Amino acid sequence: MQTDRHPGRSSARRSSTILAAGLLAGLLALSGCGAADSASDASSRDDKKAISADERGAADTAAGKTAQDPQEAGGSSAERKKPDTLPAGTHVIRTATLSVEVKSVPKAAAAARSVAASSGGLVAREETERVDDTHEMSHIVLRVPQGEYDAVLRDLAGAGKLLSRTSSAKDVTDQVVDVESRIATQRASVARVRKLMDRAEKLTDVVALEGELSSRQASLESLLAQQESLKDRTTLATITLDLSEPETVAKDGDDPGFLDALGGGWHAFVTMLRWLAMAVGAAAPFLAAAAVLLLLWRLLPGRLPGRRARRAPERSESSSTPPAS
Repeated sequence: MQTDRHPGRSSARRSSTILAAGLLAGLLALSGCGAADSASDASSRDDKKAISADERGAADTAAGKTAQDPQEAGGSSAERKKPDTLPAGTHVIRTATLSVEVKSVPKAAAAARSVAASSGGLVAREETERVDDTHEMSHIVLRVPQGEYDAVLRDLAGAGKLLSRTSSAKDVTDQVVDVESRIATQRASVARVRKLMDRAEKLTDVVALEGELSSRQASLESLLAQQESLKDRTTLATITLDLSEPETVAKDGDDPGFLDALGGGWHAFVTMLRWLAMAVGAAAPFLAAAAVLLLLWRLLPGRLPGRRARRAPERSESSSTPPAS
């Protein structure tokens, strides 16, 4: 039997072989764990994607259901909110009247003109009058676009103390549609008459057609004027604004003093003198006429028959009386 001559080398080889086998087993185990982790990560990512897709699908389904049946979902804010503008094709004539008490009528009138101009409107008419020495009143008619009607009303009513407010809206859609239809019919009628005039050969036919054309053209122009008036009234709203100032009322606690009494007495004295002067002025022509008559009566005594008759006996008596001794 042959024995191993180098027992140390054999043990070293076995140790290295065992170590290599252990390292190899560890590497295999690590690679398996990494593959398992990768597979698990991949599967978890796929699961997350699937869940996200399911959630998106559920959200889309819920959104579609909400859009199809807004009453069950409470409705969208756009549907719950009422539109500020009128529906397309609707024509409304709006008018309003405001009476506002302000501290200063000129300043309030200037502010009203500025509000109308900034909204794209205009001042159709303005009348201002002075009630007494300290108070003024103003009557202003404004024309503003339909879209700015409510905002302008709020601005004007907030300029002072609102005394009264009236507003009205009249739907004239049917009238507008009727006028447009009649205009189209009248234009076609005018066109037919013109064609007949082009084909007419006799003078009598031409004259008759000219009269008919003039009548239909006048009707067409009247309809066009109505259409323009309706367009103006439905495009611009009319606001009538009355501005006034508060009356100054004396307070209850203010008792009249010496200066007030002196001022009242002076006012009464001046008023009395004014009335006396007016009375004298009114009587002056009669007094002047009476003075002239009296002067004539004194300057011309001999021409009056009564005076001559009385003076004749006086002269005879004086002539018959003897002189005193």
